[in-house]
Amino acid sequence: MKIRFLFWLSLFFLALNAQEPVTWQTSFDRVSPTEVILQFDAQIAENWHLYTPATFEDGPLPTELIFSTNSLRFELDGDFETSLPKSSYDAIFQIELPYFDKEAQFSQKIKLLDEGLIQIEGEISYQACDDKVCIFRTEPFQIRLDGSTTPQAELPLSAADQERTAQLTLVLKNTAQLEEQFNQTANNSLFNLFLLGFFGGLLALLTPCVFPMIPLTVSYFLKQGNSLRAGIWQAFLYGFFIVLIYLLLSLPFHFLDALNPEILNTIATNVILNLVFFAVFVFFAFSFFGFYEVTLPAHWGSATDQKSGVRGGLGIFFMALTLAIVSFSCTGPILGSLLAGSLTAEGGAQQLTAGMAGFGVALALPFALFALFPNALKVLPKSGGWLNTVKVVLGFLELGLALKFLSNADLVSHWGLLKREVFLGIWTLLSLAVALYLFGVFRFPHEGKPKLSAIRLGSAVLMFLFTGYLVNGLFSQENKLSLLSGFPPPTFYSLYAQESECPLGLDCYKSFDAGQEVALAQNKPILIDFTGWACVNCRRMEEKVWVQPDVYDLLTEKIVLVSLYVDDRSPLGEDQQFNFEFPDGRRRTIKTVGQQWATFQSVNFNAASQPFYVLLHPDGTLLNAPIQYTDAPTYLAWLEQGLEAFEKIPKVATPAWLQNF
Repeated sequence: MKIRFLFWLSLFFLALNAQEPVTWQTSFDRVSPTEVILQFDAQIAENWHLYTPATFEDGPLPTELIFSTNSLRFELDGDFETSLPKSSYDAIFQIELPYFDKEAQFSQKIKLLDEGLIQIEGEISYQACDDKVCIFRTEPFQIRLDGSTTPQAELPLSAADQERTAQLTLVLKNTAQLEEQFNQTANNSLFNLFLLGFFGGLLALLTPCVFPMIPLTVSYFLKQGNSLRAGIWQAFLYGFFIVLIYLLLSLPFHFLDALNPEILNTIATNVILNLVFFAVFVFFAFSFFGFYEVTLPAHWGSATDQKSGVRGGLGIFFMALTLAIVSFSCTGPILGSLLAGSLTAEGGAQQLTAGMAGFGVALALPFALFALFPNALKVLPKSGGWLNTVKVVLGFLELGLALKFLSNADLVSHWGLLKREVFLGIWTLLSLAVALYLFGVFRFPHEGKPKLSAIRLGSAVLMFLFTGYLVNGLFSQENKLSLLSGFPPPTFYSLYAQESECPLGLDCYKSFDAGQEVALAQNKPILIDFTGWACVNCRRMEEKVWVQPDVYDLLTEKIVLVSLYVDDRSPLGEDQQFNFEFPDGRRRTIKTVGQQWATFQSVNFNAASQPFYVLLHPDGTLLNAPIQYTDAPTYLAWLEQGLEAFEKIPKVATPAWLQNF
């Protein structure tokens, strides 16, 4: 009996510890009469991770400092600083993440606008995870700048607060499904990124920097060898070294302690970085138009060219390196555009290597093939004005890609500059400009009169068709431009007033209670869509998975959709704000829509990442395991599995007061 008692007692303390994995202490350091550094020290339970203030796509919610009062009597001086975090692969989010374990220190320097300010209040919003679950918490704080220690009063809990707490806490059935969460992520596979890099390499071949080098280099190797076999072997070795050089560009990332996820991941969310990429790609585009040349330092190419005279494999390696340096003005923008626009932090250096490998293989392939079949060089098109035409078309492509980065910054900042119609309108003009250019309607100053070949005219016709496709998507509500999914802004980010902010024109509810009432009345299961306004993967799911006819039909006819935005900072009405009490007795104030639904997700489903989908019977029965970011076939199978489980549950008579829904 005693052993059993100790066993259950230990489980109790383990559960208590799991619910409160992070404890905080606050202090301050007065630098001057008007400068104060606020200190926040976190003690973290074993096996738990606390995350940094950095934001990551499809990653954890950042640790944030939110001031609640007296904000007009001081201003922030600098960023929210932290101690040095660790970094490793996170099993919950399945990406490389910086984190803290055991302890962490945070600080924020402020400048007092009122030297008489005595107390600063606010809360620390944070997320912590172990290897299975995550919790989302808000820790209130009071810092007395006069040095006194006034104990912080416990948040009161009125009858209305208790009622709202009960409403936000579900009585779930079949909770074993929570132990079997799919945790699947549909990220770009390494093979897909290899193909993407390969496609970029093929484009680079058709540029004036690379194409003329193919017959010259292959002929050189075939003439230098003592035999045809030796020439072919050297050309193959040359191709191998080209691939190796591009692989070596990604090698340093593998030797870092961990690849900094911000390098690749914040492209989708960081405003400054998006604007930098926008400017860089516009700069590259005008170099493709011929207004100036972008090259690496000339002495780099000269040095490697001199060393290419060394006999043997080392000389061939330097010949390949010379090609990589000399062709940078054409290959750099293409490689940068493809990789920067596709990589995420979920693959880290492996994704970078896959893309580089594909690019290198595409560049090396013609050298190896023409060395193997030297007579085929006779049918290779001669260099000429068509190469410059390809380069100019790539310049327009660069402008289109640059616009995507500007759109990312606009979406995150809610500037409203590039609504969906504006974005598509600019892309339409760029596409039309390419078609007119290929038809010879205009040309750039450095170009002569173009020769309208069959290939050029055919390409112009294709661009006109693509322009028509964009125009149709611009003015048609039915055409969602599925071929361009993920590039234009979402359909609800529009110049025109929308009937709802639900994706794809679906009927959805922004409140769980409202959705549950409709589900009871219509005898349908509930699909809880935990999403976010700035959640990139949420948009990808909507535009690539939900848009599929089979999935869309189920969402329209068989399911009640409840979309809950956990990053919505819209304040709740004063009569709707309340103090929430966690199962362990801890309390927090719910002031915003996002806090409400983030707490709802954390408390009921032990999760904090988005997108996160739950299929639920209106009576609270989990129909299957929750699922996250995945592909269309998997998502469709998941929906069908949940609907099948729903049909097996005995029907409950609809209350009379709900029959009119």
